[in-house]
Parts: sequence; structure tokens; C-alpha cells
Amino acid sequence: MTLDTTRTTGRGAGAPGAAPADADAAPGARRAEQWLLDAADLPEAPPRLPGGRRSRVLVVHSSDELYGSDRIVLEVVGELAARDDLDVTVWLPSDVAVGPLGPQLRELGARVERTALPILRRSHLGPVGIARLARDAARTAARLAGRHFDLVYCATSACLVVAPLARLAGVQHVVGHLQEPWGDTDRKGLRPLARACTALVAVSRSVLGSSGLEGDDRAVVVHNGVPRRSPDLVAAPEHRLPHYLMASRWNSHKGHSTLLTAWNAAGCPGQLVVLGGPPAVGAGVDVPALVQAIVSRPETVTVVGQVEDATPYVRDADAIVLPTDTLEGFGLVALEAFSEGRPVVASRSGGPEEVVVDGETGWLFDRRDVDALADLFAGLDVDTLAAAGRRAQAAYQERYTPEKMRRRIGAVVSRELHREHGQDLAVAS
Repeated sequence: MTLDTTRTTGRGAGAPGAAPADADAAPGARRAEQWLLDAADLPEAPPRLPGGRRSRVLVVHSSDELYGSDRIVLEVVGELAARDDLDVTVWLPSDVAVGPLGPQLRELGARVERTALPILRRSHLGPVGIARLARDAARTAARLAGRHFDLVYCATSACLVVAPLARLAGVQHVVGHLQEPWGDTDRKGLRPLARACTALVAVSRSVLGSSGLEGDDRAVVVHNGVPRRSPDLVAAPEHRLPHYLMASRWNSHKGHSTLLTAWNAAGCPGQLVVLGGPPAVGAGVDVPALVQAIVSRPETVTVVGQVEDATPYVRDADAIVLPTDTLEGFGLVALEAFSEGRPVVASRSGGPEEVVVDGETGWLFDRRDVDALADLFAGLDVDTLAAAGRRAQAAYQERYTPEKMRRRIGAVVSRELHREHGQDLAVAS
């Protein structure tokens, strides 16, 4: 179980105009989903390059941590590095602290290098930041020109500055992985960069809609997948009253105030555990202070803080709560809850809407709607939550395993490299 704790790097907190998740997918998204059914059956590897050389793949990522997007990078690199036709290099930014991601990538067989990268961060919005971004872009362009990669994989939207640099350096194939919703300002800056990509992967229809690229034939939707920690269904805990868990960074947009206000309005109907800690970058909230200020029975709320492994807390909960006040890319916490047989109570925040089936595998409420969340807390009981948890784990097994995600990402890479050999494979529509 991984906390949903991705650092803020200027990639957008909201996406006005994003396609609602409960609406029909846009034509491009429908084509994407149909394409994935066919792509999974494509040959696993393109033909060898002349002389038997392996195709050189570069994965560019924006952090060295082990949170949401970092876990997805681990899965992507694991898929690519396991193939004997690919030589995989990962570039991590040198302006962040050395973290746990790099060593794990090396264990997978990838070559990991820390270097100056033009990563889009809010700190780059001022004159000094823009000058630094330009300097790092120039250095990256020079490195790309000397390495002769066959494909570059930009692992998050924050890495998309590398896409046009790679094309200018002669890289034929660039894949952009869109893991975050784009707001209006984001679209103005990111769409020109995304045009340099030859393929785009969005983690949800919501993210694809927020980018304004839902009708783009380069774009496909690949839902995230997470490993299952338990070999069997973990039995629901034997609680008289429901126990709920929230696990996220204490960012201002994560909905802690919404959660605590609703909890208090519902009469504090059970126990609530809050994991996480202040964000390394960006505005945060003082959760312990919020509990004291909002909750009339603070003994019903336990603030644990940051933990290395949240799995025991998930297993001790009857349900997980995702009360985010803004749009989310996908919501790995929801999948991790499903994998442990726990339902999710989530705001209608984009990506989570594509995971949680309201009334079946969890419950949805409108963002910032305190009354709606309070009504859910007041009406749910442990038996209802346990039944939804069983359905949630069945949904995980059917759709959200890492093997399914890895196979589809691998198919995107294979499709691009096939094109290098003049073998643009036909796809059923």
C-alpha cells in the first residue's frame, strides 16, 4: 500500500472543462480503449535492429521518491527492462534529494543516471526559475544528441519539455505519460510540448479530457494497476462501528477539512484514522490542529502521520476515504484499497470516478459537499462496507492488476518501435 503523496511540481491542481467520468467517453477515448484490446495481442517485441542491436529506450522521470507516479514508473521500467530487445536508461533529476526510487530501478535492470533536467515546477515560474529551466533544457538537448536513443518515454506531464528536445535530437519516437489533470493554464503550456510526442498515454478519461486531447489519434487510455499485497481476500475487521482511513499528503487540496467537518456533522460515527504528513513542496494543512478545531469528539480521530507501510492500517479499516477537493489523475489509493478488499468513499474528482462504482464498490459524493459525505457516514454500517469490499476486490482482479497495465504500456512501446521498421500495424476500430 502506497500513500497518495505525489509532490506538487506545477502540473496543475484542477482541470475546468474536463469530461465527467460518468459520461460516455469521447470518441478518441473510445478508440483508445478499443485499441488497447487489440494492442494487448500485438507481438511483444519489434524486430531486432540491424546487427542485432537492442533498441535504446530512455525513461525520463521527475522525482526520486516512491509515491503515486513513482510507483507507476517502477511498473513501466520493470516491463521494459525485462525485455531482451530493449536497453533501458532512466534519467532522474539531480535537483532533488537522492531517494529510494533509483536503487529499485537499478534492481530491475535499468541504467539510472541523475542529471540536470528541465522539469516543470512552480519554482520555475519566476525569472530565475525560467533561466534555470532554459539552462537545463540546453544541457538535456546536448546529452540527447550524443546518446542516440530510439525512444524516449516522458513519465509525467512535468517531463514534457524533454519531448521536443528529443525530436530535435533525432529521436523518432517519444511517448508522453499523462498522469495528472491539466488546468487552463497547464493546457496553454503543455499542449505545445505534447505535440512533439508520437504517442500519448493517459491514466484516465478524466485526465485525457482535461488535456483537450481526447480526439487525438495518438492518445490511448491505460488505467493504472497496483500489486496485490495479500494472496487471499483479507477478512473485514470485526468492528461494531465502521473504521475509516484517509491516507495522503497533507496538501490543502486533499480535502482534510471537508472530511473532518462531515465526520463531525455525522456525529463521529465510528473511528477515523489519518495517515500522511506535510508536503515537501507547496501549501499544506495542520491536520492535528484541524481535528481540535472541527471535531467535537476528537477521541474518534487518530492522526498517525507518515508511515513506511500503510497496509496494516488498510486491513484494519472498513473503508478508505478520498475526499479530494480538486481533480485527481487516477487515485492509486483506491486501487490499493480494492486489492485488499476494502471499498472506497470518494469525491467525484475525476480519476476515482472511473474506479469506484457508486453503491457497488464504494460511494461517491460531489467535491466539497460536506452534507453528502456526512449522510454517507451516517448511513453506512460494517456489513454494508464488507459486502462492497468483496465486490471491490473482484473489480481489482478483473481490471486493475499491474500485469494488465504493464502489458498495455509494453504494447504502446512495441507499436512505436514497429513503426521504425516500416511496420505500422493495423488496428481494428
